[in-house]
Amino acid sequence: MRTVAITGTRATGHRTRDEYGALFSAYLRPFADGHFYIGGAKGIDSLALLWLAGKSAARLTVVVPGTVTQQPTEAQQAIARTRERIRDVVELGATELDTPAYHARNRWMVDHASMTIGFPDVNEPAGGTWQTLDYTAEQGKPRLIVPV
Repeated sequence: MRTVAITGTRATGHRTRDEYGALFSAYLRPFADGHFYIGGAKGIDSLALLWLAGKSAARLTVVVPGTVTQQPTEAQQAIARTRERIRDVVELGATELDTPAYHARNRWMVDHASMTIGFPDVNEPAGGTWQTLDYTAEQGKPRLIVPV
């Protein structure tokens, strides 16, 4: 079974939900018989979680750097709405949600996945999404980049 880490921008207001749905249909559906590791943040993480829970039979694992209760409200709501579809919630226990904690979460997902699908903001040439995609490449794993 293919295991896929999802990474992406938190800034998703520049597209509609239907546009994201079309992107997920095109780029996540081909792997929807597998297992997805999804960060528990707002933006792409929450949108992908909601789409996968509603449109696929994939196994879903949500990974957060600290605890679910530390995540933004939007992310907590997405997790609560899809809880019956989530196989596991992995709380990595970081006490402070800073850049190193998010990078550790991203590395954990990549380490457990066979590939990464990234949805970077075309206006952000650097950041956590690119760090995760670069780490994936350093591990010799395939990555699919879908600019949004």
